[in-house]
Amino acid sequence: MPTYRRPDLLSRCLGALMAQTLPADRFEVIVVDDGQEDRCRDQVERLAATPGAPAIRYLRAATGRGPAVARNAGWRAATAPIVAFTDDDTLPDPDWLVRGLAAMQAHPDWVAAAGQVRVPAASAANDANGAGDAPGRHDTRPTDHELMTRGLETSEFVTANAFARREVLARIDGFDERFLRAWREDSDLQFRLQAQGPVGRVADALVWHPVRPERWGVSLRQQRNVYFDALLYRKHPGIYRSRIRRVPPWDYYAIVAMTPAALVLAVAGQGAVAAGLLAAAVALILRLTARRLRTTSRALPHVWEMLCTSAAIPFLSVYWRLRGAWHFRTLFF
Repeated sequence: MPTYRRPDLLSRCLGALMAQTLPADRFEVIVVDDGQEDRCRDQVERLAATPGAPAIRYLRAATGRGPAVARNAGWRAATAPIVAFTDDDTLPDPDWLVRGLAAMQAHPDWVAAAGQVRVPAASAANDANGAGDAPGRHDTRPTDHELMTRGLETSEFVTANAFARREVLARIDGFDERFLRAWREDSDLQFRLQAQGPVGRVADALVWHPVRPERWGVSLRQQRNVYFDALLYRKHPGIYRSRIRRVPPWDYYAIVAMTPAALVLAVAGQGAVAAGLLAAAVALILRLTARRLRTTSRALPHVWEMLCTSAAIPFLSVYWRLRGAWHFRTLFF
């Protein structure tokens, strides 16, 4: 389990792992501190000293940063033949390890397996995080951020809830440490595992993933993730196009192209053409906003956030896409 400067969430997750129905002498917990904070180390060591607790180890990666580096450090330090992955902001169900282990033992041909992630309703998530009801929040539909988190429930394979045979992880050298953020490193691992053998599904091995509160404009900060889409595309172009994104976001490129073109034409005295291009760009931005609001909250602050961020997302997305394509030397659009 990697952790990064979230001691309260780490403590909550460790409490759930200490409550597993699998006997404590049959598993160990390895926490890899990517933030390298003494308070996390002290917290882990304090919980490890709890009577009846499973073996809990605290590690720091020797070199590098990021979840891929941390997970590699963790599984390489493990001694068990089966490795279970989760994150510090999750709540594993009490029977999580029992059911995951039973499935892997019942299917010796599986090289790995994905458990089921469940995202509680927003009110439950706020309670779990000690936030209570969000001020002014009466719309029961999810926010854009909540909806994205709910996507974990239908993901094929995420390291918030996954099991893998250690020998297979060693064979493929684990996670690709070029994925510096918690984005696409699990998809890359899945595709490489599937080249080694079947990756099963364990629907009753549950991990709960409450929605964490985020600051305004989280969708803008998340655009940096598409930088690593370029790396995934370079490694698995066919799979990427067939299972992740069939076509590039041409509407984003159109907005990015038309906006500066309209400004140039306006300066050149082509006001009518400039106005037409700018109107087309605004129409695409409004369409993006409407698409994001189709199943999400209509609370006024959320609508305003969707409108403002939708105007900026195309520019940030295209920037990070092209920067990733350049860095990883791939024709990714």
